[in-house]
Amino acid sequence: MVTMLALLLTSCSAVHSGSMENSASLSSANFSYVKQNIEGKAQATYVLGIGGLAKETLVNNAKQKMLAENPLRDNQTLANLTVNFKKSYYLGLIYSTVKCTVTADVVEFK
Repeated sequence: MVTMLALLLTSCSAVHSGSMENSASLSSANFSYVKQNIEGKAQATYVLGIGGLAKETLVNNAKQKMLAENPLRDNQTLANLTVNFKKSYYLGLIYSTVKCTVTADVVEFK
């Protein structure tokens, strides 16, 4: 029993998930890549499952950080948008974090 409790309180684990969203129609040869693999990150922390931000808010925060560092100009848009999540658990389920990373390419239409 003591061993199980010790493992529960000292262990950590991580879970990864992600998706790729359709963002811009790149079916014609009327564009060029301006930047590739730009990214923005956001994180939420939970104690006993309480705290943090909703999943949609994490994605929005990460996207806004990405765009703040890489502002779009006229005729530019995001393409190949990818959203990834990493959930890490510490001390069993007592303390956990969720990290969201949004990556994309910037394309410019002619």
